[in-house]
Amino acid sequence: MNVLIKSATIIDTKSDFHNTTQDILIEKGKITKIAKTIKNTSNYKEIKLDNLHVSQGWFDSSVCFGEPGFEDRETIENGLKTAAKSGFTTVALQANTYPIIDTNTDVAFIKMKALNNAVKLLPIGALTQNSESKHLAELFDMSNAGAVAFSDYKKPITNPNLLKIALQYASNFGGLVCSFPQENKISGQGVMNENITSTSLGLKGNPSLAEALQVARDLYLLEYTGGKLHIPTISTAESVDLIRNAKKKKQDVTCSVAIHNLCLTDSELEDFDTHYKVLPPLRTQSDVDALIEGVKDGTIDMVTSDHNPVTIEDKKVEFDYADYGTIGLESAFGALQTLFSTKKTVQLLTKGKARFNAEQTLINEGNTVDLTLFNPDKKYTFTAKNIHSKSKNSLFLDKELKGEVYGIIANKKTVL
Repeated sequence: MNVLIKSATIIDTKSDFHNTTQDILIEKGKITKIAKTIKNTSNYKEIKLDNLHVSQGWFDSSVCFGEPGFEDRETIENGLKTAAKSGFTTVALQANTYPIIDTNTDVAFIKMKALNNAVKLLPIGALTQNSESKHLAELFDMSNAGAVAFSDYKKPITNPNLLKIALQYASNFGGLVCSFPQENKISGQGVMNENITSTSLGLKGNPSLAEALQVARDLYLLEYTGGKLHIPTISTAESVDLIRNAKKKKQDVTCSVAIHNLCLTDSELEDFDTHYKVLPPLRTQSDVDALIEGVKDGTIDMVTSDHNPVTIEDKKVEFDYADYGTIGLESAFGALQTLFSTKKTVQLLTKGKARFNAEQTLINEGNTVDLTLFNPDKKYTFTAKNIHSKSKNSLFLDKELKGEVYGIIANKKTVL
């Protein structure tokens, strides 16, 4: 793969060329030269795009594709194409398939399906067998097969002793344990945030208390056991405060927030639109403000699209019966840019790499190419034509976003 990128503004705070506009010569998958002007003496393919910016390839710590078992929602092949067109060069795949990814052979299958792709796929193994929160899955074997973390997607570990054992056991090989922050006995049958909006709509509420209790429990367990804990997709002000205090105690904990929980509130549900039925639910403006502050001060370590394709048959039903979930890869960059600067957005989209053992490659001469190409200034309305996923369940439909993704150059492949 030989390519010459012309007049690209480099956004990479650790690169020698950060915030400068350069030509970038790529030969055989490596950056061989970066300079103000590079002549195309070898007649390589040139990439010239409007207001072109490049950064390190983006990473998403939580995506779902469906395959195996739910190919009607999404396949690995099309899911990775969607990720590439959305600017992501690496994604961590959740285990909510059929069968659940809970053995080393399951992990090997997922990795095989993603071979020779521009986007690198990192499997997340289930924390418990069949994600039933009864017995630990084969954590060590899955780690050896390539699993980068262990999580029961959207399912809390109901037995605290099981999480205690998981943290202790995984610490023997540096395994990352993920614990979904919800206490089911408190959340009950709630389908949206418990607040004045849920009362006025007559929908059962899922209170912020359900999340805060679980986060507090998990942090106490982490303090007792040691190990590495990741709390995915927090949504409340209380969770931000609890994790901030845990970090002050030097506990080895990270957390993420879904991008839609940073941008939208529970007021969106006033028309009973099931696109907005997500878990954790959209919360109040005060929660959103606290989450954004947590992102800014580093309490929240990373953002995720929490990309979860759901078929129209499972969304276009009464609100109580609709499945949770939204796709988010395609809208991730544009949504974040409505809240943060381009530099901060790129930082958020690359920051989770270290925690999930994803390769980090600076934009410097001699390094392997792993680039995302984009125009940070284009404003547009997000519509169905912007969706590459098989499922179309986006809660950003008809929202004004900022920033156009051109594609990626990674793993010796170009997707534009």
